[in-house]
Amino acid sequence: MDNYKKVQELLKNLDLDAVLVSNPNNLRYVSGFAGETGYLYISQNRHAVITDFRYTIQAEMEAEGYEIITIGNGGYVEAINDMLISENIENLGFEAEDMLYSTFQTFKENLKVKNFQPIGNEITRMRRIKTANELEFIRKAEAIGDQVFMEMLDYIKPGMTELEIAARIEYLLKMNGAQALSFSSIVASGFNSSMPHAVPTEKKVMVGDFLTMDFGCVYEGYCSDMTRTIVIGKASEEQKKVYQTVLEAQEAALAFIKAGYQGKEIDKVARDIIYKAGYEGCFGHGLGHSVGLHIHENPRLSPMEEEIIEAGMAVTVEPGIYMKGFGGVRIEDLVAVTEEGCVNFTNSAKELIEL
Repeated sequence: MDNYKKVQELLKNLDLDAVLVSNPNNLRYVSGFAGETGYLYISQNRHAVITDFRYTIQAEMEAEGYEIITIGNGGYVEAINDMLISENIENLGFEAEDMLYSTFQTFKENLKVKNFQPIGNEITRMRRIKTANELEFIRKAEAIGDQVFMEMLDYIKPGMTELEIAARIEYLLKMNGAQALSFSSIVASGFNSSMPHAVPTEKKVMVGDFLTMDFGCVYEGYCSDMTRTIVIGKASEEQKKVYQTVLEAQEAALAFIKAGYQGKEIDKVARDIIYKAGYEGCFGHGLGHSVGLHIHENPRLSPMEEEIIEAGMAVTVEPGIYMKGFGGVRIEDLVAVTEEGCVNFTNSAKELIEL
């Protein structure tokens, strides 16, 4: 991958001689190396993956065109210093948001540079606009989720626990081609569905419960994310009202979204519908977030987001209503933003399903 050239341009803009990339997703984005341990060193003349013996072969396979440096007994400090000294590096940038304080202290005290300075989220920002290939990976990851949701509708029965349902979802994701989970699946029934990020429990799913399932998977490194809420048995009138309000809010936001709006402008479309229906205070999270190599990326769709949503971004649209003692509904699709609107990667049914 030649994304290192973007980083070299960044070095000029920040008046740095070199940068040490530590964020695993940024390391993968720039070099292709997806190992769990290592750093990426980029200067105007060199681009190298520094890792340990466990990942050397993987780095050679994934980071084509990069130097691969395997640390010795002197660890990362010695390997990095060898490069710094060989190039007379004085100003070295690092990703402060992704470095442990103890690691920072070690590097600050031992690396042979004049200035060791943070670069903020400059490299992370490069990942915001996806290429056609990246969007295709996200689409395929979301298609796996669609398949799993369809299979789960034939599986779920009253008396199963939330943990059983979550385990089945995660099993099916991998059986359908997922490399990993985007996040630990959320399966919340009955009163538990009033908690947006509920953790699955041994609670049994009962007739009359809302059942919210929020899950995603990884395909070629890229994440998917979807949520569907169903009713076990027949829905009450109040359940139908809540569900239809969330669905109306989501569909309005999906119809509105396109490049050029601030995140908060898109959020407001859905939020106004929910609040006007009498559920103010019941939608306490943002409408959505960007998705890519990491499940929660920026910019967001939220009341505070002033950044512009641009074409090529992949974002979730996931309004919800949550009421303590009653339950909650969330419906979430994952879309690619275009100049004219959006392409929805989520194809699962959204009409109220009563099992």
